[in-house]
Amino acid sequence: MMAEVGDHNSNTTTCAAVLNSMEETAFCCEQLPEGECIEAQKEEDGSLVELDCRNGFSEGRKEFVTPAVGMEFESYDDAYNYYICYAKEVGFRVRVKNSWFKRNSREKYGAVLCCSSQGFKRIKDVNHMRKETRTGCPAMIRMRLMDSQRWRILEVTLEHNHMLGSKIHKSVKKMGTGTKKKSLLSSNAEVHTVKLYRALVIDAGGNSSAISNAREDRTLSEFCNRLNLKRGDTQAIYNYLCRMQLTNPNFFYLMDFNDEGHLRNAFWADSRSRAACGYFGDVIYFDNTYLSSKYEIPLVAFVGINHHGQSVLLGCGLLAGETIESYVWLFRAWITSLSGCSPQTIITDKCKVLQSAIAEVFPQSLHRFGLPLIMKKVPEKLGGLRNYDMIRKELIKAIYETLKMNEFESAWAFMVQRFGVGDHEWLCSLYEDRNCWAPVYVKDTFFAGMSATRPGESFTPFFDRFVHKQTPLKEFLDKYELALHKKHKEEALADIESRSSTPLLKTRCSFELQLSRMYTRQMFLKFQFEVEEMYSCFGTTQLHVDGPVIIFLVKERVLCEGNRREIRDFEVLYSRTAGEVRCICSCFNFYGYLCRHALCVLNFNGVEEIPSRYILSRWKKDYKRLHIPDHNTGVPDDIDHSQWSNQLFRSALQVVEEGTVSVDHYNVALHAIEESLNKVHDVEYRQI
Repeated sequence: MMAEVGDHNSNTTTCAAVLNSMEETAFCCEQLPEGECIEAQKEEDGSLVELDCRNGFSEGRKEFVTPAVGMEFESYDDAYNYYICYAKEVGFRVRVKNSWFKRNSREKYGAVLCCSSQGFKRIKDVNHMRKETRTGCPAMIRMRLMDSQRWRILEVTLEHNHMLGSKIHKSVKKMGTGTKKKSLLSSNAEVHTVKLYRALVIDAGGNSSAISNAREDRTLSEFCNRLNLKRGDTQAIYNYLCRMQLTNPNFFYLMDFNDEGHLRNAFWADSRSRAACGYFGDVIYFDNTYLSSKYEIPLVAFVGINHHGQSVLLGCGLLAGETIESYVWLFRAWITSLSGCSPQTIITDKCKVLQSAIAEVFPQSLHRFGLPLIMKKVPEKLGGLRNYDMIRKELIKAIYETLKMNEFESAWAFMVQRFGVGDHEWLCSLYEDRNCWAPVYVKDTFFAGMSATRPGESFTPFFDRFVHKQTPLKEFLDKYELALHKKHKEEALADIESRSSTPLLKTRCSFELQLSRMYTRQMFLKFQFEVEEMYSCFGTTQLHVDGPVIIFLVKERVLCEGNRREIRDFEVLYSRTAGEVRCICSCFNFYGYLCRHALCVLNFNGVEEIPSRYILSRWKKDYKRLHIPDHNTGVPDDIDHSQWSNQLFRSALQVVEEGTVSVDHYNVALHAIEESLNKVHDVEYRQI
């Protein structure tokens, strides 16, 4: 069900408490009446024995409850002791990764407990006399103190990337005085009871409802049928939408409700985001980091790159879960806000669910996986392997140092064979999808600078420093406008700087002078670096001639590991008649400007100006002033009035954005608007 305005008073949100056994013969409990709990006794050997036979448990069975989202505990110590028992049974140690405290009272309200093999030690902390035990293990639980004063598990990762011991009776923790006393008391008793409560979620109206069974698994996320709204969230969403409709004339939003009338998904785009889509919607990065990483808010964002190389927001959403249905709904809502236009390239995390949704909604778009997102997972996925450092080195070499497909295939095969990782599930999955992420396979895809195909490059979340793991929805909606205002001001200042200043030329190359007059300052500086690096290239020679097409070989001294340089060969295709130049490094498609190798070939052939096809309008200083969206292709009499309105709004918005930089800018902008309005009125008078 889709609607623009929903019932903001009756939505009640529930979540699931999943209590699963670790063994193959898993037992499950019946749904408990409100307020009751499952009692688990901790014996002297650290194992758990379920006692509550009324809820479907066999009396005296030596089985224990696996950590699951929705479990609740009377206290932090109960939650901690429970995870310690679980760790002993499975065979790993526990340490406290993070803790959150209230500023005034210093009361703890959040914590992350993880496997002691999580992360990696800093180089300065490494003790070379002791064996390194950290493998980047992802196993953890994240919990928080709820309004009910119970501690609830909000996120669980059960998988380890290393071998597990039989039983480990030691864990890492800095205990406070109260915890120490409690541990001493419980050590003298034969049995200590830990209460596992089912989770209750309170909606904005103060009503509670029972939880339903669900598993924290992306492939089974169809159970997520409603947003997990906390107390006050509904009112916060309502207030935000009302405020935007009053202050933002081109604001757009859609809301999706389930069959029971509960809010399931939401999408919105303010006037600036909708205008930015018309300029920079050719290549987008769909950021679902906050949703897939189980942040407090299930936020997703459509992000583009503007003419300064800055990230720009193209729309936002809240999703109940990572399901094909939710993603399809969201993508269609975004298209609706764009009057049906689709991007040329969509970059996402590697996810089968996203692949299916994008194939359905954007069949003409090229879907690619973000290489930095893949590389970020390497420590987690491969950290437990025996020769991790060497495997990582060979993987980086295969990805970043190969220029041809056969080179990549050979490097990958060498890594797999040498280290015996041919059956590693994650590596096998990567290899199967190599056409969607490996640089040598995506050279024909235009990325507009969002490819990040060089070592060390990464994606910075649009709301970086504004959203953290525990940020509640109400706080985010307040920070949302602050973040956008900061981004808009940065763009306006960059516009002014590009128009009012002349960049310093560093060479006598005609290419540098040509683009210094056209491109924004930041984009010119990136191109200028390529011009400077032409001097590291030498030995431009003809390799092959095929009619008007000539293949050149350009040698370059490339800086390598250990501050040493090695000579590498780059093939460049050149056609004078077609005005075409293409390098095997594909810098133009990846970053939007010609590379040093292509510039050397143009210079070698006596070309003094870069061909027009390689001067992108999206990087020009006056791009937003001159650009007209592609869908406005008809003659004026045939254009829809709504399209006129959108184009006028985009043009006026530039005046508004730059008019807020200073008092002088404001006065000039206001005078210009008043003068324009008088001229429009003159047209009316002449028609009378």
